[in-house]
Amino acid sequence: MDNEIFEKVSDILVDQLGVEKEKIDESTEIIADLGADSLDVVDVVQSLEEKFSIKVPNAEIESLKTVGDIVNYIEANA
Repeated sequence: MDNEIFEKVSDILVDQLGVEKEKIDESTEIIADLGADSLDVVDVVQSLEEKFSIKVPNAEIESLKTVGDIVNYIEANA
C-alpha cells in the first residue's frame, strides 16, 4: 500500500467526515466505522477524483468499502 496515497486519503476523510486521523487505517470501513452516509460517500469520491485526477464510475463506488480499497483503486487507476 502506498503510504503517500494513504495519507492523502486519510486527510480527505478527516476533512470531509470530521473524524480523528488516529481512527483511520487500511481496514477502516467508510460507512460502518466512520459513520458516512451515501451523500458523504459521494462527496468523498468527488474529492478523491479532484485530488488524484481520476474518475470513479458509479458502478465502482460500492466496491470501495474500506480505506485500503480506496488506496488500491487509486494505485491501479491514477
